[in-house]
Amino acid sequence: MARAKIVRAPVEEFSYSLLDMDTDYLLDSVQPFFDLENDASYGSAGGSSRGYQNLGAPTPTPTPTATEGFGQKPPISWKGVFSISSYQLYFDLDTDEVMHRVISSFNPAGRHFINKIDPNPDLYGFNWITTTLVFMLSAFGNFATYLMRKHTDRTAWSFDVGYVNAAAFGIYGYALVVPMAFCFLLQYRGSNPSLVRLWCMWGYSLSIFVPTALLLLIPVEILRWVVILVAGSVSSCFVALNLRSYFGDSDDVAAMSVAAFVLQMALAIFIKVWFFP
Repeated sequence: MARAKIVRAPVEEFSYSLLDMDTDYLLDSVQPFFDLENDASYGSAGGSSRGYQNLGAPTPTPTPTATEGFGQKPPISWKGVFSISSYQLYFDLDTDEVMHRVISSFNPAGRHFINKIDPNPDLYGFNWITTTLVFMLSAFGNFATYLMRKHTDRTAWSFDVGYVNAAAFGIYGYALVVPMAFCFLLQYRGSNPSLVRLWCMWGYSLSIFVPTALLLLIPVEILRWVVILVAGSVSSCFVALNLRSYFGDSDDVAAMSVAAFVLQMALAIFIKVWFFP
């Protein structure tokens, strides 16, 4: 029996034949396999056994309602006078909003300020401005007496603690009692005022006296009087015009606006005479 002759191709020729093969059809067949595998994993992660994506209706973006607008805060429940959470709404604002309200209070013709804060009155500005003004008046008042003493008789100087008490009673008492009195008068004439809004407006009306206290350190008496009268006029016009803008132009409101103007000017003169004599 004759043996079959086996012809073996050289290794070099076989390797060259593999290298010369067209591999594009291999890549085209492998790519759909990975696509199916990814779709299956995505579908299993979403809760479906098949690799299909559930394209439901898009979730609508919530829009603010009438009671929860862009300038308003959602109402909170009143939990008592001694509960801190009851007053959280009046301190829930950022620094940019506070600074915007402070700058707006420097405009004597800004008669729509109280309308702007109507959706969201705050007590943060009231507390921050009055407390800052108390410390600045007590500190700068003592420093002003030191400068005047140094330029006149050169006698010994000591810190007057009474300035702190006078500033605290004067500023806190004025900022608390005067809006309460106007709120009572407005209720008496049939209006429906908000005490928090009046406190907010009166608190921001005192912000102009903070830089004024720094300018009153200038040891020139005539310049001091010019500075305090200008600051008092700006603050007085701010309060009077906002009262008339918010509560109407009746005769009673006009009389109360004049009274508010006089009280603000009296406060300005009190600051000059008592702390910067």
